[in-house]
Amino acid sequence: MSTTTRAPQPPAAASQHALPDPGEHVPALSWPIVGIGTFALTLFGLSTWAALTDTLPAIATIAASSAAIFVLFTVLHDASHYSISSHRWVNVAFGRVAMFFVSPLISFRSFAFIHIEHHRNTNDGESDPDHFVSASPWWQLPIRFPAMDLPYISFLVRNLRRRPRAEVLETAALMTLSVTVIASAAFAGHLWTLALIYLIPERVAMFVLAWWFDWLPHHDLDDTQRENRYRATRNRVGSEWILTPLLLSQNYHLVHHLHPSIPFYRYVAAWRRNEAAYLERDPAISTVFGQHLDATQYQEWKRLNGALAALLPVRMPRSSAARHASTHPIPVKSVERLTPDSVKVTFDVPDHLSDQFAFQAGQHLTVQHRIGGKEVRRNYSICTSATSGELAIGVRHITGGMFSTFAVETLRAGDVLELMTPTGSFGAPLDPLARRDYVAVAAGSGITPILSIVRTTMEIETESRFTLFYGNRTAESAMFAAELDELESRYADRLRIFHIRSAEAHHPASLRGRIDLAMVQRLLATDLTSIDRWYLCGPSDLVTTMRDDLTSEAVPTEQIHLELFRGTKRLTHVDAFPASEVTITLSGANHTVQLAPGETVLESALKNDIDAPYACLGGACGTCKARVTTGAVSMEQNFALQTAETEAGFILTCQSHPTTPTVAVDYDS
Repeated sequence: MSTTTRAPQPPAAASQHALPDPGEHVPALSWPIVGIGTFALTLFGLSTWAALTDTLPAIATIAASSAAIFVLFTVLHDASHYSISSHRWVNVAFGRVAMFFVSPLISFRSFAFIHIEHHRNTNDGESDPDHFVSASPWWQLPIRFPAMDLPYISFLVRNLRRRPRAEVLETAALMTLSVTVIASAAFAGHLWTLALIYLIPERVAMFVLAWWFDWLPHHDLDDTQRENRYRATRNRVGSEWILTPLLLSQNYHLVHHLHPSIPFYRYVAAWRRNEAAYLERDPAISTVFGQHLDATQYQEWKRLNGALAALLPVRMPRSSAARHASTHPIPVKSVERLTPDSVKVTFDVPDHLSDQFAFQAGQHLTVQHRIGGKEVRRNYSICTSATSGELAIGVRHITGGMFSTFAVETLRAGDVLELMTPTGSFGAPLDPLARRDYVAVAAGSGITPILSIVRTTMEIETESRFTLFYGNRTAESAMFAAELDELESRYADRLRIFHIRSAEAHHPASLRGRIDLAMVQRLLATDLTSIDRWYLCGPSDLVTTMRDDLTSEAVPTEQIHLELFRGTKRLTHVDAFPASEVTITLSGANHTVQLAPGETVLESALKNDIDAPYACLGGACGTCKARVTTGAVSMEQNFALQTAETEAGFILTCQSHPTTPTVAVDYDS
């Protein structure tokens, strides 16, 4: 766990406001997408019927089918950013259906990967697959527009070894099917019919899509997404009564790149809510006729077209209102299988306890339950965003582990567990105005607190970037793989995730093996000391070795935050510590007990039936934190408290031996 925190950064410019939450969130189901998707499929069906029955002129059926495919691209586009539904499978289902009409040469997952690379590398040469169009000479545009899928296929081929085998096989199957259908139609004498129904409309739709979705938002902009995300793409203002529905809101393409998970029909609303904050950052804005506007010019243009909207407040996570860790019975809301040996357990916290169970990213819960007549107490990190209002943990089965076996095999929704209020200080304070670079290294179930930290950081610090190295034996053993995939899609330009596998022969060689500093340095391709914060979580050998290696490379220790699964072995030679009289303050009451030589403060409390909070007993979780108000103690080990906390007198009572005749500790501080 973290032993230090980084010194505060200099304050941002006084005139600049924090960029707030866009105020638009992923719905349970995007009904506008259902509507336009149903309309497009119906239109395509009618145009196909018209072509087969020769009811309409060929140009009319081509136009209708082209319009249907154009609309279906928005369905595909929102699905690739998981903004159709908060349920992942719904996005995949919509995406696969739409992909079959837009371009059946590649799979939906392949398209999503390529499109996310566009977001991550906008305007960055060959690293941006859409650069084929956005940087094209004007005289080549009529040729490149309808051939937009060619650079996508080329990009996929170049990155084939990075993609999962199932995705590659699906793409290969679709390509084979497409070629077979075209060849069969040609041999049967129906090639013109197929061309009328699909081949020509698909090229027409591709032409318009490349023009409106790629060229209009990005051409003549030199900044890459990593250099200046506010000038890597643009908004087009004016004639919005026709332009917004015609482009399906892509005239506000800048909003989409800043907040990729916002559904397409809410781009304009998000811009209007946050307009003042965006304008402070000098975004790229053009009129419908291509005139470039700076912020002042846009303000004048806006003055003639309406008043500025108010700015939303920034949503910051709250800490638990509990003075110290206290236990409450909490029902289980759901138990979701993550891998064959792990589950996500979500809790249904009653409204009257919501303040008690508020948490900061990186904190954990202590779970108590009676199994087989024996009380079991285990500590698990929270995996949800601190702003989400949802409380959940990830549990991986450990051979012989009493609670993990129960959680994976027996625990069900409706069961009640005893939960301690959140504790721990693995995470670090967030600042909406910050522009930081973060790196996290996690292995196995160590991803659980990292997931919470990544989610919360991406939401609050809208200018910060995060790189995650996540190690597992195989893809099947990776916890929260779907959630990580979704996060990378939603924060494409600011979040990179490297999945490291130690037991997959087909995994790319550069990502195969066990995580060490050499691998991290090679893939990160930047100065290690330039990283603002490092988060390390996993087995003790990985975490402690990585910490030692980073400090040997001149990374300041205050920038390294670590969390261990459990503490290391305790000292056995404790005879030198004297007996002591200990006064313990807990829940407003004072208890004075006698502590024998060698005992810890926590041991003396529990021996005297004082219900002091604790969990791991190894100095790793921080649940037993208290402040020394009188006397002095010596801590055996500390993987949970930050330097500022220890300097303020806080200790881990499970590790603390008095060194003075009298000691007073306060759990309520």
